[in-house]
Order: sequence, then structure tokens, then C-alpha cells
Amino acid sequence: MSSSHVDEALLSHYDFTHDPFAARTPGFRFFPAQRKPLLGQLHHLARYSQLLLVVSGPTGSGKTLLRQALVASSNKQAVLSVVVSGKASVQVEGILRQIAMGLGLARSDEQSILAQVEELVAVGQEVYVLVDDAELLETGALEALLALAEGSAMGRPHVFLFGEPELVSRLQALSDGEERFHALKLKPYTLEETRDYLAQRLEGAGGDIELFSDEDIERIHQQSEGWPGEINRVAREVLDEGMYAQRKQAVDGDRRGGSGLPKKHLLALGVVTLAVAAAWFVRTGPGPAVPDAGAQSSSGGVGEGAPAIQFAGSHTAPQAAPAAEEAQPVIREPLALAAGEDDAEDGAGAEDGPSGVPAAVSVQAPVRGAEKPESAPVAVAFPQATKPAPAPAPVPPPALGPAPKPAAAPAPKPMPVAAPTPAPAPKPTAEPLGAPPANDWYRAQASGSYSLQVLGTYSESSAQSFVRSQGSGYRYFRKMHQGRPFFVVTYGSFATRAEAQAAIKALPPKVQASNPWPRSFASIQQEAASAR
Repeated sequence: MSSSHVDEALLSHYDFTHDPFAARTPGFRFFPAQRKPLLGQLHHLARYSQLLLVVSGPTGSGKTLLRQALVASSNKQAVLSVVVSGKASVQVEGILRQIAMGLGLARSDEQSILAQVEELVAVGQEVYVLVDDAELLETGALEALLALAEGSAMGRPHVFLFGEPELVSRLQALSDGEERFHALKLKPYTLEETRDYLAQRLEGAGGDIELFSDEDIERIHQQSEGWPGEINRVAREVLDEGMYAQRKQAVDGDRRGGSGLPKKHLLALGVVTLAVAAAWFVRTGPGPAVPDAGAQSSSGGVGEGAPAIQFAGSHTAPQAAPAAEEAQPVIREPLALAAGEDDAEDGAGAEDGPSGVPAAVSVQAPVRGAEKPESAPVAVAFPQATKPAPAPAPVPPPALGPAPKPAAAPAPKPMPVAAPTPAPAPKPTAEPLGAPPANDWYRAQASGSYSLQVLGTYSESSAQSFVRSQGSGYRYFRKMHQGRPFFVVTYGSFATRAEAQAAIKALPPKVQASNPWPRSFASIQQEAASAR
């Protein structure tokens, strides 16, 4: 099933006007929690600060949405916004070309761009240069943006960089201790903020937060770690799971048929029906039934036609008895036995004659045209002369042999012995220079534990050098980013996020300046696995 069909099924099932957790939704409202104060701070710094401004956060933290809100909330008459993408070009020439196009310039060198900015400032219009995915830019492009942010005495553009946390470390290295930029760090949502964010998204699509139980919301928050991009992904998965589960229940109900009974109940009903039919067949037997007395004529004679005899289970027309000339001795024992059985069990048979034979059965039937009645006797054999024959005893079923002895009950299995609690892992040590990334160490950590992400770089030698210079507790792992190997340096292993957050204060000032942030080993293990 294609994604478009899945989207249509989702909208139809929940009666949504659009996918509430798509990246871009109609009539999107900016979620104010934690982001609105940060948006106001960006406007304030753009007006009064002379530094390049950096907004950092991991993938899915809402950097792009914050950049869009910054552009949308700016005064269009007083601010000219130029949006640049690090994905479009990572080199300095490509970045300057995008800025020049946004300013309507034919030339894309730094001097021409600054000259145009000065002219716009002179007429009362500010210039915002906003760069998405800035962590992808090469060093030369970052240096050019730092130079543009400094501007000249006549005017300067306000440069905003939106990127992942490793961008801050790279800018610190380029600044060489000088104050050339100001960094703002995005924070994840709390559980209540996650609930409010989900409610806003659902309401925008015509839904309601009641679609999610408290357990669903807690699961979404835990798996996303409070980052809005991951909240959208996990919430969509929960909606899909609920839709498929409800549809499966409906299909299973249709398969049970109109009776509405489960299959096991229908099977039991069939077994009971077969048992009743078998009992009835054994009771009545396959022999003919006793003819009804009303089948004889009222005078007791044969009349012009032969007497009719009906047989149980027969749906054909009654057959006439043979004429006297064709009559042969007939053994009537089954008929007599059947008559005796009906009398013994039902007690509602025809009235018996003097010798115990039902009145409806004629021992000797006179036939028209015969000289003597005795010339065509009908011989009837009875087991007894005066009493009706007893009903035949049912045939016993064949012997099945002696019943097998019940198997001895298996001996109870011994209760499992709890494994001893493993000793806590020793404190991590630094990787030696030139060693491969210690992805095995990360896989061995508990997924619920946390580490501090300190640095990210595309250069493995840079990661190794950083680990070697900082010493014990630092490691790095490899992941894939934009199709390229990417190396992330981490510090320590902590049982909870709070412990990891508290450990930041104990790091050296140089490391703290790179804005380390807690990460769960579950997310690290997932990224490291994708690089294998």
C-alpha cells in the first residue's frame, strides 16, 4: 500500500481534515511552549546585538519551524529576510550566491553583498540572513558568514545560523577565543508540553486529544525524548496502530457470519446436532414403520385395490401388494418386530388382535377371483405365538481393547534461579589514537542510561584528537549523516538524564562551551547500528 493510500485511510478513519503530524500542515500554529520566549529573544538580539546568532538543537528539535516563525513574525516593511540552505550548497561560493540572489544582485562576492546591505540600511530596512542546516557548511563558508555578520561602519546584515550542536564547537574554533557569536540552545518538551503539543496538532486537523490514552502520551514522550520532530513520528505510528487494530476487529467479526457466534460455539452446536441425529437413527433403525390403521378401508376388506403399506423414511408413493396369482410367501418378521417396538415404547399403536398382531395387518388377505381363500396364503412368521416379539437389542460396539493406562504426570520443573545482578560497568576510558570507533562499548550499555554528547565532526582524526586531549571518560562512535560518516564524541555513562545533566557542570570550561547535552544510549545505539 502506498503512502498516499495510507494517508487517505488515516484521514477517513479518524475523520481528519489533514494529517495532523505532517511536517507542514495547513493553518499551522506555532507552538508557544519554550519556543515563543526564544523567538522573542532572537528578535531582541537581532536589534541590539552585533554578533552572529546561532540556534542549536538535534535533528527534529524544531529549528526549521523556529526559523519560519522568525521570518513570519518580522515586520515585512522593515526587514528583508534572505533564507539560505546548507543542503543546497556547502561551499563559500554557493552560500554567497544564494545571498546575492536574495538581495537581487548579479555579483556574489562579499564586497557587493555588504554594499547592498549598506544601501538598504540607509533607507531604513534591515537584512536578515537565515541559514538552515548550517552544520553542513564547510569551514570557508562559516568564516565568510562570520565576516558578513561583522559588517562595516555603515551597516551589517543580521546572520542567523540554525544547526546541530557540533556547529557551536566549530564556530568556537574559528573564533579563537574572541566573542564573535551568541548561541541559543533548544530544549526538549516536558511531558505536559508534549500533551499540549499533541492536542494543538490534533485540534488543527479536526481531532481531539482523547484519541490518545495517558499510556499513549507517555509512550510518545519517552520514545521522542520531547523533541517535536520525533513526537510527530511516534504519534503517527500510534494512530496507524490504532486504525489497523480496529479494522482487524471489524474483519474478524464479519468472518464469523450473521449469527454473531464465535467459531468455537458454532462448532459445538454442530457436534450436538450430529449427536442428536445419530441417537435418533439408532433408536428408530432402518426398518419399515407400522402402517397406519387408517390406510385400510372402513369395512376391513381389501376392496377393489390392494392395501397400501408405508415405510418409514420413504418419500415415494405407496406400492400395491401383489395379486394372488403372483403372491409368494413373505417373511413379515421385520414388520412384526417394528410393530412390537412401537407398542412397547410409544404405547399409541393400533389396537391389537387376539393373538397380539396389530389389526392393521391382515394375516390372510382374500383376493377377488380366487376359488379358495386358502389357495393364496400369506405366511407370516412370528417369534412367539401369543406375544409380540421384543424389540431387538442394540448391537454392542466392537471392543476397543483395554483402556490405556494414564501416563504418569511429568515431574515438576525446577524453579528458575534468578541470575546474579551484574556489577556496574567500569568508568569508560578514552579511546587510543587511531583506534576504530568504540561502537561495541555503546551497544553494551543499558538503553535507558544516558551519556553526554560533546562534539560531532566529519573528521575521524579530529574526534580522536579531542578524545586523546580530554582523557578518561571520553569516547566516540560513528554514524551516517547526509550519506557521509559522522563521528560523535560522548562523555560518561549515567543512570538517569538528571545525573547526566548535573555532570555538565563538572566538565572543563572548554568542553562546557561546546554545549554538551544528555542523550539516551537507545538513540546512540540506533544511530551507531545504522553505520554498520
